Amino acid sequence: MPGHRGATHQGAGSQGTGHPQAPQPPAVPQPPQAPQPSRGPQPSAVPPSPPAPQSATAPRPPAAPRPPGAPHYPTAPPPPRADPTGAVPLPPPVAPLAPPVEHGAGTGAATLAVLLIGPAGAGKTTVARHWAQRRRVPTAHISLDDVREWVCSGFADPQSGWNEHSEAQYRLARRTCGFAARNFLANGISCIVDDAVFPDRPVVGLGGWKRHVGPGLLPVVLLPGLEVVLERNAKRSGNRRLSDEEVAAIHGRMAGWYGSGLPIIDNSTYDVETTARVLDDVLARAIASPPSW
Repeated sequence: MPGHRGATHQGAGSQGTGHPQAPQPPAVPQPPQAPQPSRGPQPSAVPPSPPAPQSATAPRPPAAPRPPGAPHYPTAPPPPRADPTGAVPLPPPVAPLAPPVEHGAGTGAATLAVLLIGPAGAGKTTVARHWAQRRRVPTAHISLDDVREWVCSGFADPQSGWNEHSEAQYRLARRTCGFAARNFLANGISCIVDDAVFPDRPVVGLGGWKRHVGPGLLPVVLLPGLEVVLERNAKRSGNRRLSDEEVAAIHGRMAGWYGSGLPIIDNSTYDVETTARVLDDVLARAIASPPSW
């Protein structure tokens, strides 16, 4: 009967009647179904999280809508924005820095080309460097002896005798110093050159310096007493130290600058700082009334 046959089949599927059943094939995985278009608000298993904090300086674009049921991963707040200029705040100084000691009040901010003349031991190199370092405007110091000693192999030392080789190297060094001085002056930097210029030797005279540096060159003679020059020369070493006879001969020839019209500073009793101040005052007067030479 139909009713009996249906009952027997249901009993065999649920409890079994003693008859062996045929093995069932394994379940075949079904491909994921494409999400159907939403027809209204659907219940979500995960409640939406509060929005992440926004930056106060730059607005962030709105987040894309999250599909219903998609997992949610909380995001960390953005790091603080740095100063767009890259400036780093510094703590205030403990105490105000003291201004540097300045010399050269007489010449002020004038752009100058100075030639400091003097015998060996007069202190012209030390004074020139000190004056250049203490000015309120950029100033360069050029020492002729330093430039001459750039020649290492084959250096023609005048102590061995003045000859054509030492004269040629001197002229080369003078042209090099003149080129450097003009280059500094063209860029608004003052310069002071020191050299032992003799009044009775044209090859090392003022004419050459005037040609190489320019007509605005201001020469000043530094000429202390002979005893002071001998004492300072005795403290030197190497080829910078001369014999007492040579020092005395050079000092005597430098006396020829008296009566030349050039300003002369006797720094026998001055220290370096005082001599630099006197030099600045002399140059200030030379600017107002240039010497004729």
